[in-house]
Amino acid sequence: MTTIKLLLVEDENDFRSIIKDCLEMTGDYEVVEAKNGLEGYETFQSFAFDIIITDVDMPKVSGFEMIDLIRKVNTNIPILVASGLTNPENLVEGFKHDIEGYIKKPYTSEELDGTIKAIFKRIMINNQFVIEENKSFQIGAYMFDIENRCLIHKGTSTTLSKREAQILYMLYKNKGKVVKRSVILKQFWGEEDDPFHSRSLDVFITRLRHFLKNDLSIEIVTLRGEGLKLVC
Repeated sequence: MTTIKLLLVEDENDFRSIIKDCLEMTGDYEVVEAKNGLEGYETFQSFAFDIIITDVDMPKVSGFEMIDLIRKVNTNIPILVASGLTNPENLVEGFKHDIEGYIKKPYTSEELDGTIKAIFKRIMINNQFVIEENKSFQIGAYMFDIENRCLIHKGTSTTLSKREAQILYMLYKNKGKVVKRSVILKQFWGEEDDPFHSRSLDVFITRLRHFLKNDLSIEIVTLRGEGLKLVC
């Protein structure tokens, strides 16, 4: 397996050092450390990384502020937020920054390793998620430009995160049909019954409903015990 070049941004020195040493002992990782968001961003500019793991509450520049800076120059690198702040408000805030997901602190190096491997496996699967030659689709009064990940309504464009666009595309491809939650979770999170990922899916669905609210004929229906259905 190719060594994963990882940027670990964490202000707790001892914890950061332990995670770095444990990951590198596996032989699968080369870990570069940063102790706050500012140092993290500067380090990101100096090296080519495969993935970034970052805390949120840090001095000088927070994790989310750092992610915003990174996303201005790189929209593809997977970023995993490590935080004890995993209530719905924090989930929404994190996904606004187009993160790959969360891992709850405190975590072990084994948990982090498993999460990272699942992310890369998922990315490989999603890269095979074939999109039709037609890059734009009509969803009610909206034009869904999947190539640029945006919804256009009466000249106003709303940019979606990568995951939001993927979920909406899956629902669109099956419009009028029920898509099982387990299928969506397996496709985009790699697990069917993880409560944390299930809650993350609920956050994405809430955001998609908000984006589509200007056309009352569009509805993302939740069928308890079954799944989700896009009606338009």
